[in-house]
Amino acid sequence: MEIVSCDSAGLDAASRTLLEGGVAVIPTDTVYGLAAHPDFPEAVERLYTIKGRSEKKPIAFLASSVEAVERRGFNLSGRAAELAKRHWPGALTLVVSNGESTEGFRVPDFAWTRELIEKCGGALKVTSANLSGSQAAVEAAEALRSVGLSADIVVDGGVSPGGVASTVVAVSVGGDLEILRQGAVQC
Repeated sequence: MEIVSCDSAGLDAASRTLLEGGVAVIPTDTVYGLAAHPDFPEAVERLYTIKGRSEKKPIAFLASSVEAVERRGFNLSGRAAELAKRHWPGALTLVVSNGESTEGFRVPDFAWTRELIEKCGGALKVTSANLSGSQAAVEAAEALRSVGLSADIVVDGGVSPGGVASTVVAVSVGGDLEILRQGAVQC
């Protein structure tokens, strides 16, 4: 396990780790995240194992932009597009359907993290860097104690500025909203 700073060298090291199928602890605008590249199912499976999370609970994507969400086959329209325009980048996760599958997406308001995500193709599977049921980590040291020793790399970006997990909102095809988790954003 490697610990790096939230700088250009850390960006290169973290992106290399993720693009090789590794797991990374990364800073975000809300809390620290545990990340894996979605093209490596074994890495995504490690997120569940490291976190102790039920496989019945999906892991959302952090995306670098709305365009990156669209590249994954999810076109935001109606209420979802309105919410994304108002709160992205930011602490809102939108759960949307493309007719075949349903996924959660969030564009973080942390430039370094968006750059990392873009270097990795525009979207990463990311869950909070803590054991299921435990308090989310807002500092790299907390994430390291909780789950970091099982990750391949930990990026120390200081204290997460938000300190509160994202709000998660499901947007139905008809535009109805359901708040799945109240977090940093009021909807």
